[in-house]
This record gives sequence, structure tokens and C-alpha cells, in this order.
Amino acid sequence: MAGRKTAATETGANRQAREPVLLSGGNPQIAKGHGDAPVQAYIAAMPGWKSDVGRRLDALVERTVPGVRKAVKWNSPLYGMEEQTWFLGIHCFAKYIKLAFFNGASLQPPPPVESKQPRVRYVHIHEGDALDEAQLVDWVQQASRLPGERM
Repeated sequence: MAGRKTAATETGANRQAREPVLLSGGNPQIAKGHGDAPVQAYIAAMPGWKSDVGRRLDALVERTVPGVRKAVKWNSPLYGMEEQTWFLGIHCFAKYIKLAFFNGASLQPPPPVESKQPRVRYVHIHEGDALDEAQLVDWVQQASRLPGERM
């Protein structure tokens, strides 16, 4: 019939409408929300190799901190112990993933990358980097016991 969309056309249009936009630098634009679903949407939208690393990081945090709270705010997944306080954030950049430990200066040893904010420390993960999961688990455990950042 003239003017009628086929199932294949509609599926393609729907798929295109659901694909998240990548902001400058390659960070997925995901609607803010609390819980696992928006975090999983962010991870699924992480481009290329970053999505696999995002799944590994998310699973590592869940294993390390049973009952961890999750949210997406400012186009970044956040992990915390209470509804509005967060100890870890993830953000995609063009060439790496940034893990932000909001009280990272209190961790021993502190994560390697300093911030302009004195309490915050970062870990940058580049394509092909071997993840030191034992160190990440230790930092996540320590960070989850510290007061979270209210956002």
C-alpha cells in the first residue's frame, strides 16, 4: 500500500530513534535516573572497546559492594551506598575511560591521577590496558566505606 511503512522500515526507524547520542569526546548521552537500568543503558551505549570494560567495571563494583546503589547523572554512571551520595563515577572520553573516586585522596595507595579538586583522584583506562582488578577491588572497598559525595 502506498505511504505505508513496512515492518523493516519501522524497526530501522525505531532502532535509530533509540540509539543514544554520543556527546563530544564520545560520552553517551543517557537520561538521568536511579537504579541499574540507566547504568546498563549507559554501558550498552559506550562506544567500541569501552562497553566491554564498562561491563567488567560494573560487575566488579557489584561483586565488591553488595547492595551498591546506582544512578546516571550528568551522563555518567555513579555508584554509592546511599541514595544521594556517591563514591565512584565513570565517564567516557575519546581515548579513555575515567574512573573518579570522589574521596580518592583518602585511599591507600591513592589512585594515580590527581584532580583540581583535592579529595578527588582518577584512574584512566585506555584501550588495551590490563586492568589491575585486585587494586580496583581494594579501592572500591575502601571508597565504599568512606563518606560519599552528595550530588
